[in-house]
Amino acid sequence: MNNLLISANQGINLTVLATAQLNDWLGEQTSFTQNWLKQSNPSGQGLSLIPNDNGELDTALYVVDEPSNMFSCGELINQLPQGQYLLHSDDENLASITFAWLVGSYRFNRYKKDPQTFPVLAINDDNIVSDALKKAQATALVRDLINTPPADMMPEHLSAAMQTLAADYQADFSEIVGDDLLTQNYPTIHAVGRASCHQPRLLDLRWGDKNAPKVTLVGKGVCFDSGGLDLKPAVGMRFMKKDMGGAAHVLGLAKLIMANNLPINLRVLIPAVENAVSNNAFRPGDVITTRKGLTVEIDNTDAEGRLVLGDALCEAENDSPELLIDFSTLTGAMRIALGTELPGFFSTNTQIANDLTVAGERVDDPVWRMPLYQPYNDLFKSDIADMTNCSTIPQGGAICAALYLQAFVNKDTDWLHFDVMAWNTRKLSGRPIGGEAFGIRAVFDYLNVRYNG
Repeated sequence: MNNLLISANQGINLTVLATAQLNDWLGEQTSFTQNWLKQSNPSGQGLSLIPNDNGELDTALYVVDEPSNMFSCGELINQLPQGQYLLHSDDENLASITFAWLVGSYRFNRYKKDPQTFPVLAINDDNIVSDALKKAQATALVRDLINTPPADMMPEHLSAAMQTLAADYQADFSEIVGDDLLTQNYPTIHAVGRASCHQPRLLDLRWGDKNAPKVTLVGKGVCFDSGGLDLKPAVGMRFMKKDMGGAAHVLGLAKLIMANNLPINLRVLIPAVENAVSNNAFRPGDVITTRKGLTVEIDNTDAEGRLVLGDALCEAENDSPELLIDFSTLTGAMRIALGTELPGFFSTNTQIANDLTVAGERVDDPVWRMPLYQPYNDLFKSDIADMTNCSTIPQGGAICAALYLQAFVNKDTDWLHFDVMAWNTRKLSGRPIGGEAFGIRAVFDYLNVRYNG
């Protein structure tokens, strides 16, 4: 990826235009160019290759409705012939075109060789090149982690990925593994993960100035979810490798934060488990005492993500962070509410929620606020414990899951909870089917504005 976008001032001319600009552009061209386009691409949309008098490629023209959209030009790198191209476009579109160029090149080729080679894009701006590379690399990290099959992305592999990230940015890494989770009081993480031969663990990364504002990220790291004893049907289990998508998101976001050296004190917590079936699996009807001290009656073992997140959120509060953010693939209900491509989030701070929504619109990474409707807490009542891990009705599932997590967050904490799909179910420009990052560029943009001004 690093070699596909360079800071240089030479190459075959590549002009990217909005549809509304095409006629004005054509009016400035030679009659040869006008006639060529009229014959080769009457609509003017998409890619046109324009030769010179010798029949050599002189100019590549790419016309889309809105080149300012971060993914509009995502297929351009896959359509151009080999060579180095010098980008010409309006300045306000350069960031989006370069990002789309890079994410459009993404391939998950760990298990299948891809012989495709790509053209190179040149732009005479070091800052735009650097920014596009950082965002695209973070996106690729999220995609790679989610796309990796569960046999190669168990808790120990997720740990290795986090350790690599820590080493890349001189961050501190630690983890609590297996039965040590019990001795150090992380009982729900242990309960969910104990049935697997891949030991559960709590992963912990710390980076930045200890005197800077504290921002803590928590990511759901269920590396595979069978549903436990409340076993999922085959169709529901097929893509449960993506159930560690929350962990992938916070690692991608952490990479963005550290690569850009944001002036914050960052902590990343990932409860990493496999929800497996064995003779020691936790059961429907069990009561678990959580790290916070709340007792939880297990109504359904397939509602395990909120269990492991509860212990991690409780631990996060030990530092009294200025901002606490979690990402998870928590509920199918959120997909019913908003579809697979619009991530929902919950917030205890309306101003932060509004600013985040604006940030998402600014960087074409839309997010949508959902309500923390407190009366639904009544749906978690248990006759023998403080609460159950599931509501008594199927409706409002995403809200109920968020309310469950809120029980482990201090009342005065500014908290954001993202419930994401983490998966593209259809191919879109620059977005292949498979693992995907939702909301991390929006959150990064919000943090960058908040802490860098």
